[in-house]
Amino acid sequence: MATVSEVLGRIAAATPVPAAERCQMCAIGLDEAHRHVVDLESRRLMCVCRPCYLLFTDQGADLRFRSVPDRYLSFPSFTLAPGRWEDLEIPVALAFFFHNSTLGRTVAFYPGPAGATESELPLGMWDAVLADNPALTTPLPDVEALIVRVPDRGEPTCHLVPIDACYELVGRLRRVWRGFDGGQDAHAALDGFFDTLARRSRPVDAGAPS
Repeated sequence: MATVSEVLGRIAAATPVPAAERCQMCAIGLDEAHRHVVDLESRRLMCVCRPCYLLFTDQGADLRFRSVPDRYLSFPSFTLAPGRWEDLEIPVALAFFFHNSTLGRTVAFYPGPAGATESELPLGMWDAVLADNPALTTPLPDVEALIVRVPDRGEPTCHLVPIDACYELVGRLRRVWRGFDGGQDAHAALDGFFDTLARRSRPVDAGAPS
């Protein structure tokens, strides 16, 4: 009769071991803290090793791929005039805005049960928000975004973040989203995300150049 250790050994041998995550460019193994690049043609985030990441850090180069930087900024003076958010017609209290260089314009996405949903509505009012907030730093095209939260209580907040942070948040919310507004678990995930942003972001003063 086989011993317990022998049985456990057979089970372990028969259980497939998940393959380590690999760089999507050169296939080298990745650690958990790896970086990302954006494929500008497919709009896809790719997990990459540091050497591959460094190949695409020149934001002005005419390349298909662009490295996602690690810049976090907050804007303590950010304001939304009455009715501004309603004019944007985004149905939830959170959205992120970035410049899509392929389309040549700013696009807006908001989270929901299906993941990131693009706003199909005109974004002319976003220009009014920018005009009201001259301290906002312009995000790098395709790889950075301005993420805006309009809570039920308290003042609206705005941060400049890497684009992969936005999609990470959307994925986290999708897993816990319930009902129309996300439910309690989604609200808790949002609170945790913005608490982390507050600690990680460098404040930009209203008088600072953008």
